[in-house]
Amino acid sequence: MNMETQLDPMKDDLPLMANTSYMLVKHYVLDLDVDFKSKVIEGSIVLFLETGSQYRQTSIAGKECCQSQFDETCKMRVSEPCHVPLKDVSTCLSKREYSDFAVSGKEEETTFDENSNHSNSEQASGISSSKDCSDTENHVNKDFLLVLDCCDLSVLKVEEVDVAAVSGTEKFTRSAKLTDASKELENLRNLIVHELVTLPADRWKEQLHYFTHCSQAPGCGELLFSTGTWSLEIRKSGIRTPADFPHAIRIWYKTKPEGRSVTWTTDQSGRPCVYTMGSPINNRALFPCQEPPIALSTWQASVRAASGFVVLMSGENSAEPVQLQEGMLSWYYYVSMPMPASTFTIAVGCWQEVKQQSFKQTAAETNTEFFLPSSQTDFSPHIIFLSQSVLPGGSHLCGTRLCHEIAHAWFGLAIGARDWTEEWISEGFATFLEDVFWARAQQQLSHDEIKGQQELKALLRWRRLRDEVQNSEEELQVLRPKKESTGELSESGASVVKYGLKAEKIFMQVHYLKGYFLLRSLARTIGDASYLASLRKFVIKFHGQLVLSQDFLSMLLEDIPQQKKAGLTVESIFQNWLDTSGIPKPLLEEGETWKDCQLVQQVSGEVAKWIQTNRRIRKSSKKKMKQDEVVFQQLLPDQLVLLLESLLEEKTLCPRILQCLERTYQLREQDAEVRHRWCELVIKHKYEPGYGDIERFLREDQAMGVYLYGELMVNEDAKQQELARKCFAAAQEHMDASSAKVVAEMLF
Repeated sequence: MNMETQLDPMKDDLPLMANTSYMLVKHYVLDLDVDFKSKVIEGSIVLFLETGSQYRQTSIAGKECCQSQFDETCKMRVSEPCHVPLKDVSTCLSKREYSDFAVSGKEEETTFDENSNHSNSEQASGISSSKDCSDTENHVNKDFLLVLDCCDLSVLKVEEVDVAAVSGTEKFTRSAKLTDASKELENLRNLIVHELVTLPADRWKEQLHYFTHCSQAPGCGELLFSTGTWSLEIRKSGIRTPADFPHAIRIWYKTKPEGRSVTWTTDQSGRPCVYTMGSPINNRALFPCQEPPIALSTWQASVRAASGFVVLMSGENSAEPVQLQEGMLSWYYYVSMPMPASTFTIAVGCWQEVKQQSFKQTAAETNTEFFLPSSQTDFSPHIIFLSQSVLPGGSHLCGTRLCHEIAHAWFGLAIGARDWTEEWISEGFATFLEDVFWARAQQQLSHDEIKGQQELKALLRWRRLRDEVQNSEEELQVLRPKKESTGELSESGASVVKYGLKAEKIFMQVHYLKGYFLLRSLARTIGDASYLASLRKFVIKFHGQLVLSQDFLSMLLEDIPQQKKAGLTVESIFQNWLDTSGIPKPLLEEGETWKDCQLVQQVSGEVAKWIQTNRRIRKSSKKKMKQDEVVFQQLLPDQLVLLLESLLEEKTLCPRILQCLERTYQLREQDAEVRHRWCELVIKHKYEPGYGDIERFLREDQAMGVYLYGELMVNEDAKQQELARKCFAAAQEHMDASSAKVVAEMLF
């Protein structure tokens, strides 16, 4: 049964097609060229594979294996034709080579009809078997299919790699008992890969050395392949089991300019750049990969680009790029810790790299004290992407966002969710720890000041959650939408991410906010010190593993047995927090408590002054307000956000108040969170002197500006609607696909 044909695209579920239960990628070797003229990344990727958990052979070289289970899966796939699409391949293959392209080893000759169309409408005409359907069905019925996650890629060629030709690999096979002479070489290759991918972690340098040389070994037979909307399927004629399938394969491919995993754009100076974005489809439009969470792998990559460009990746960097032919540099990165394929990140542009030495020098020049580790410390880059929106307006927004992303090193990377629908395990933890880290970063603050900041932050998040719950579909507010079936997979390892492709879900923060409030509630119930100690224990125990919600909750409650007596159980937490829409009941009771916080009360006092002043001006519009009449206090960035949100609840604010508001707090110079609320006020009150601020925000803060387009349209004001369309026309080509889709639906 083809999972792809079962999917209902109207449900917006994201398919994870890779059959990881049968084969797992343990290491990727990418060898790529970046071409800014054609907006294409092309080259090859070598996959080193190991048989998966559902399918184990007792010995790589032996003959015993669990055939029946795989046969059943194969029988379900009889309706699928096996095609060999050759988009753009005519440029590198002659007519004579066409007939050999799908022939593996010395199997029977297969003829092709050049004019038959590929089943996927997105592909150009391919080359498919002209034999009758029953023959194709027999092929599919008996041959093992390796299924990879793949989308928006032009796959040109797939081949087996002859790792046995690499000098030194013979040491991996000395103990092998190879008996079947005809299969000896194939088994030898698979044994080499098996020994290589199972080397202990302390031999990672040796392992990387052999991965490098094996990836450069010659091909030894082309493999049949077929591409669908979401997958790449590869088979070798006559190979029926995962254990006998080639364990090292090379795929030649090109990305497409419109591919949803890469963004081709320009930097602030107008120079071209490209970067991978954490889109719903992750990296499958950058390279064929395995997306299910269980597929953790290491990788290495060589990327070539023109000399003016710097290539950055989320790996451990080599010292300097290598000069190839004139005008071309090659950059090399690798990772030695198994990670999800979605964490592979690339950014190519005319970047300026700040080296450790110049960082120290800058600190000395500005007489700033930085706590830098010793010069022996490894400064591996492991990229964090920060939007340009967090950089202006002081250090507060940038600092808190940086703390959030650093927290993902533990929750999201070192520990992952076993089911992607449980995003809260990553985002809720990162939001909670963001406050913990930010408190430590502000070393000069007292305990009470930190507590005040966190109470204020909690109130702002509560307001955000309240608004989101009121303005979004109920089904998208549930943190565990698959409930009891969370973490379950099909026999092959394939699954779907519920609502993973819904465009509006990308802009929702419910997983961040409800997750944060759950963890905050647990910390308050248990006590901060006990809670953080349990969190450390959890990280140590599950480092490098994939977890479900109950793994964390069970361990936490076992650590603090008295909580069970108080009625706190995994089931009650599911019921109150994770399995239902809306604001959790325990949180409704807590909502009023933050109003007693000193920072919040200070804002309330300032709001009252502004409302009073507004009334006075409206009553006596001819009189000018004296400068010394009202004295407004300076506020922290989060206080300003709360102030502006509170003033947004006022029905009418006169233009003079808005002008005074902007001048008092220098709102145009504040961070993006503050400026966003200012823009909302400008729109609500049709304050035309502020329209330039809206235009600037929609141009420079695209990721945060989506909501403002809706506000501009809702008012049904001709000038505001014209402003929205003008800004969208200018920004559209630079926006990611989901943002552009959501905004277009608002405007047209």
